[in-house]
Amino acid sequence: MPRTRRPRTFIAPLAAALLLSGTASCTEATSSTSAPVAISVDAAANRRPISPLIYGVNFGTTATLRDLRVPINRSGGNSASAYNWRLDARNAGKDWYFESIAVNPADINDQFGDRFVTLTQAAGATPILTIPMLGRVAKVGPQRQTLASFSIAKYGPQPNFDVDGTRDAGNGVAMGGASITGNDPNDASVPDDPQNEQARVVALVTQFGGANAGGVRYYAMDNEPSLWQLIHRDVHPTGAHAREIADKTIAYSRAVKTADPQAKVIAPEEWGWAGYFHSGFDQQNAVAHGYDHAPDRENETQGMDYVPWLLSQWKAAGHPVDVFSLHFYPQGGEYAESGAADTPDIALKRNRSTRDLWDPHYTDPTWINSVVALIPLMRRWADTYYYPGTPIALTEYNWGGETLMNGATAQADLLGIFGREGLDIATRWGTIDPSMPVYKAIKLYRNYDGNGGAFGTTSVAANVPDPDTVAAFAALRDSDHALTLVVINKQLDRSAETAVSIANFAAHGVAQTWQLANNQLARAQDVHYTNGVLRATLPPQSVTLFVLRGPAS
Repeated sequence: MPRTRRPRTFIAPLAAALLLSGTASCTEATSSTSAPVAISVDAAANRRPISPLIYGVNFGTTATLRDLRVPINRSGGNSASAYNWRLDARNAGKDWYFESIAVNPADINDQFGDRFVTLTQAAGATPILTIPMLGRVAKVGPQRQTLASFSIAKYGPQPNFDVDGTRDAGNGVAMGGASITGNDPNDASVPDDPQNEQARVVALVTQFGGANAGGVRYYAMDNEPSLWQLIHRDVHPTGAHAREIADKTIAYSRAVKTADPQAKVIAPEEWGWAGYFHSGFDQQNAVAHGYDHAPDRENETQGMDYVPWLLSQWKAAGHPVDVFSLHFYPQGGEYAESGAADTPDIALKRNRSTRDLWDPHYTDPTWINSVVALIPLMRRWADTYYYPGTPIALTEYNWGGETLMNGATAQADLLGIFGREGLDIATRWGTIDPSMPVYKAIKLYRNYDGNGGAFGTTSVAANVPDPDTVAAFAALRDSDHALTLVVINKQLDRSAETAVSIANFAAHGVAQTWQLANNQLARAQDVHYTNGVLRATLPPQSVTLFVLRGPAS
């Protein structure tokens, strides 16, 4: 598990504030004991361009980026908040015993500097680099040895420590269970400021050119700053005030744009639901006092929610932010880095919870206990409190189940939702490899035949009766005017008989078919469709791509 990862499932609102089988064949349906799932596609309705940047990842290798034709690659996560570009050293905070570690250039999952830019551009992709705003960054010893923020020799015994590495590095908790306070931040970090990060961008421009000349185009402003008091409490033990984040974003954005005026700044990179509405200071305060009298809401944001207030402050300062970004992870156990068991209950939650991204009638049943409809919410916030039309991004998301077909169906669902709902940028959190079903789900959209075959570029209407069981997404492909249709059978143990009615496209023809089932992505039998109806039987837990060619009617 890469040390840049960290837990994402919070099971209580207050804590969150802080913190099968199936055949791989696809055949035309002949008979069924139940009515087929009625899917309707209209190639002339709900047309919307699909941004290619929704197919991004975090920490992708050159090989992964090439094979999946990934257009954008983010270097972020908790380590990025304390990355020292001059020393090429990082500190993942609570994720790994608050150790400041020299980056290993051979570790393909932990690039933060020019190596990351090089490997990303080698695949023809665009990098996103994270600019720290924490105020302190990692330092290492004279021989580049690891340094500990909570040295056991200095601060006493601690119940957990790095048994496989620097054994002096404790977890910052005393033997009685209380957090160690009053540590010296100079033990494992040095001060950082906008001028130092500006010098970093200058160095990148010198090496790679400016944003409009083949260099780094996107810079993210830190990572989940309302959790600094948890993740990086060794150097920022008090939750960040709303004003601190508003002002720091402006200052660091100016530093970036002074070095490269064409660069694009991404912010605020907040972690999740509680982090959208409450500053880090108010989240920390809520542990003991709840949210009835949140100090920052009362004294700094004048009653406004945290993220909308940030947007309003940035608009008042000009245009420091170019892309409005958030992070989101489902909170019902669908995604957990601790290795929680994937049960049928979790699988069904995974099938449903993608509604959090779009459905105004779906109430999240977890501690969130609210309608999320995140993509429309982000669009509304950007248009209301900042500049209408500002690009919106999810720079971290993950629905879990990486080694399961249930995870693959969720991933395919997410990519379809991103395109249909008009998200501008998305980068999936977590490293992936070709053995994983989720990897193949992305490949189905981006390079299903190994020769650049991809889902279409203009989203069109595709309606289903129940997206929790069978979901569908359609798009026209500009390159050859094909109609591409992804149908996802999420059902755990039941095939789906489908009848797809097709309007405003050729009424007769042959659909080339590619299918992901049983963790195998392969060409399936072509399907003939007539009178504007395509019929097919889809295996349980499968993702099927139909490619229909023919002139629009």
